[in-house]
Amino acid sequence: MTYIAKPKFHHPNLPRNDLGLTRRDYEGSMSTLCAGCGHDSVTAAIVEACFELNLPAHKVAKMSGIGCSSKTPTYFLSKSHGFNSVHGRMPSVATGANLANNELKYIGVSGDGDTASIGFGQFAHAVRRQVDMLYVVENNGTYGLTKGQFSATNDRVSVGRKGQVNAFESIDLVSIAIQLGASFVARGFSGDKDQLVPLMKAALSHKGFAFIDVISPCVTFNNHGGSTKSFEFVRDHEHTVTGADYVPHRDEITADYAEGSVLDVTLHDESRVRLRKLDATYDPSDRAAALQYMMEHQAKDEVVTGLLYLNTGDDELKEKMDVTAAPLNSLGAAELRPDMATLEKINAGLR
Repeated sequence: MTYIAKPKFHHPNLPRNDLGLTRRDYEGSMSTLCAGCGHDSVTAAIVEACFELNLPAHKVAKMSGIGCSSKTPTYFLSKSHGFNSVHGRMPSVATGANLANNELKYIGVSGDGDTASIGFGQFAHAVRRQVDMLYVVENNGTYGLTKGQFSATNDRVSVGRKGQVNAFESIDLVSIAIQLGASFVARGFSGDKDQLVPLMKAALSHKGFAFIDVISPCVTFNNHGGSTKSFEFVRDHEHTVTGADYVPHRDEITADYAEGSVLDVTLHDESRVRLRKLDATYDPSDRAAALQYMMEHQAKDEVVTGLLYLNTGDDELKEKMDVTAAPLNSLGAAELRPDMATLEKINAGLR
């Protein structure tokens, strides 16, 4: 077996981020996936996103299950923590790790087989619990490691490489994630880096369960004319609902002015914006009234500020469970072992 390693030396003038790191510092081992596999483009998007966000590698934990997609974490952030779990069980491992050490940023990479079939129940509970992580599914509609059978996400109208017909309805993971309460849901295409990188950056910066379903064609078993997850089909039928971009956090601009009044504020790029503060009679729970109010003041070249619309959201997992701010793996015997008086109080409350 031939082993190919990446060169240890690289150009001294490569661009560096605020941590002094180059993109090469965010890479991993050489990919052993098929040449042209969409999964390698997903890897490149994750590398670029982490580089641009100045993420320190030792503050990231990579999780995966089994499948072509679950090899992906090997190919990025070689200096990060990582765990390759049993088939379909990555979500529960990520949940436990997240609770044990909430100081790490968690990236889970899975596939349509690993998530939509054997790991479907695990995925569902990670979503509904709002585990604070980025969960990426590299979705190619096929089982690449076992030579091209249809996966649960393969569309009913899709035809196999040898003409076989799909007899079952597909599972749309994006719809499932939205229904189960994911607080960040997106879909990308491995062949569209301009869209995918900003989505990755936004998801990595999000607090709560961030899910990205990436259509990532399998060049060996599912990239033919009859496939709805081929490069050609996705490129011809992609409909972008929003222009993807990511704006990093900047130092806060504060303004102190009375309700119902107007104030001119200078922004970070030296442009100026005119603000009108809502008064106490404004109802943030009325969507139609909020839209009408904003349109009325936009006509006056005013940007309405304040709580414009409120639809009660959800806490992420650690907040739901009221977990201590300190990582659980840092607690000692004194914190983990309550004294008798505390135990008696707990037991009394359960009677």
